[in-house]
Amino acid sequence: MNWYEKLNKYFPVEEMKSKKHMEMLLKEKGDVYYKDESPKHVLMYAEFDSFLFIDYLWVSAATRGQGIGHKLIDKLKKKNKPIILEVEPVDYEDTDTEKRLHFYHREGFTHAQSIGYNRRSLATNEETPMEILFWSPNNETEEVIFEQMKKMYEDIHTYKDEEIYGRAYQPVDEVLSYDEDNARDDILKGLGTTEKA
Repeated sequence: MNWYEKLNKYFPVEEMKSKKHMEMLLKEKGDVYYKDESPKHVLMYAEFDSFLFIDYLWVSAATRGQGIGHKLIDKLKKKNKPIILEVEPVDYEDTDTEKRLHFYHREGFTHAQSIGYNRRSLATNEETPMEILFWSPNNETEEVIFEQMKKMYEDIHTYKDEEIYGRAYQPVDEVLSYDEDNARDDILKGLGTTEKA
């Protein structure tokens, strides 16, 4: 099985980019979009000046629990930039969703409480809500993470979408939203006060 087949078997169809899309990103955005693979793993990620985005991380079932995922995340953390990723909400009928979430929480990732993310899949035409997780070495705010997500969405997810899929993904402002009230509440909680302005 090649790297794309491994990802395609593991991730839901509505989350997958086409092979052509990923190959174009690797070829035409080779200074931003990367593939790190071995027989035991596939990691697809984008590295921008101020942050990293994990697009896909697959570790073979036979080697899970051996620390491969931890080593890959650690390698990215050493770049000392925020790391952002999308995960599907936990589906209690699909244990993989829960395992993925536990893994990222163990690695120190936080749920973005103020960022909404909901896009229509070109593959299934269904709304696909996702949760944003991030790891931040310098306590970046969720507002900073939100701006970085917008850049990633436009540069990676919608890259040449009409050429590749024959139609465009939704514009970024329809997909990503930022709840300032929620963000303020989180900051106040972090300061140990529940006082509201």
